[in-house]
Amino acid sequence: MFFSNSSQFTDKLASSVGSSSGVVRSRQGMEFFCGTSHKDLGLKICRRLGIDPSPVKSRFGGVEDDCDSECKETNVEIGTSVRGRRVFLLQTGSQDVNNNIMELLIMAYACKTACAEQIIAVIPYLPYSKQSKMRKRGSIPAKLVATLLARSGVSHVVTMDLHTKEIQGFFECPVDNLRSSSFLCKYIQEIPDYQNAVIVARRPESTKRASSFAERLKLNIAVIHIDQSKEAEIDREDGRCSPPLHAFGDDGTPNSTRRISAAAALSGSRRSRAISESSSFPLPEAALGGEDLRGIKLVGDVNGRIAIIMDDSIDEVDSLIRIADVLHCRGASRIYAVATHGIFTGHAVEKLQESVIDEVAVTNTVPQEEFTRICSKIKTIDISPLLSEAVRRIHNGESMSYLFRDISTYD
Repeated sequence: MFFSNSSQFTDKLASSVGSSSGVVRSRQGMEFFCGTSHKDLGLKICRRLGIDPSPVKSRFGGVEDDCDSECKETNVEIGTSVRGRRVFLLQTGSQDVNNNIMELLIMAYACKTACAEQIIAVIPYLPYSKQSKMRKRGSIPAKLVATLLARSGVSHVVTMDLHTKEIQGFFECPVDNLRSSSFLCKYIQEIPDYQNAVIVARRPESTKRASSFAERLKLNIAVIHIDQSKEAEIDREDGRCSPPLHAFGDDGTPNSTRRISAAAALSGSRRSRAISESSSFPLPEAALGGEDLRGIKLVGDVNGRIAIIMDDSIDEVDSLIRIADVLHCRGASRIYAVATHGIFTGHAVEKLQESVIDEVAVTNTVPQEEFTRICSKIKTIDISPLLSEAVRRIHNGESMSYLFRDISTYD
């Protein structure tokens, strides 16, 4: 069966999970533990499956009678026998990300040492997934997290919208990377006059994903390009020649500093010239806001239309707000930001409330209750039907391909 639009798929998914066929065939042999990162989502999943969450107790900052009050260790106690059972552990990456990871690792290891048959980690937002590439003398923390999960006893991972699909190759166990695109498309279709909208790719690398949404919704696409020549030049000056040749000039000034300064000046002049010459929609000087917006180019027409900025996650919002300012200056009637994961670090929520963005839609892969109380623009899309159906199918030994029926290659 093929669904002609995303609304049919999500409605069918929600109804199937909520019906008698959507519950697990038997609770026997299954345990579902909810970590402290997102208990509300865990309860929603359990409610749809027709089960109760298994008892588990977590302590942060010390264990009574075992260490002093200054200790910051994490302690987890599993409250039921898991011997020979299939165990599901729900934990996501929230604001307290490092405690979230340690709690998940300890829960998995506790189940492993208690002879659980299988340990499935349900991680809606995988922590450190953005750090999946090597930069300078750094490391790849996403690979480290994957290795730790495997060593702790996790035999299967269920996650959603990884920052890059290649992260699945870091794991030594099967990974089901679910997609929220059907739920996001359904939200867009509920926007008044959405047929007059334009899907905006936040960066050139996101063009394929934005095009996938645009094709499914039969909308036009625009692309944001931010000039990053200065950052690229600095990345090249990372000291790979050790010791560097001709490191200092005659006056004692590091040559790398001179080259970076010259490159920055050159990129600034190129950026100004590119904006003034290539843009068919010139921005007034007051609207540019000084140098902050000069490095942003818009490919596409949003004049008099609804601009929908697509991304996989929203963390810091400074660049997002700058993009929204450009879209507003180009004549966008309304501006929406749509993403799977709403992390909102620092003062992101307060900045969004004061921005020209009309509405920000994110799923509840990360807890949003605190954010929605502060910012009325944030709307939450519930993805518990998708996660609960994934859990049900894994436990019942059914195929997972049904959950990818309405998904394109670039979602």
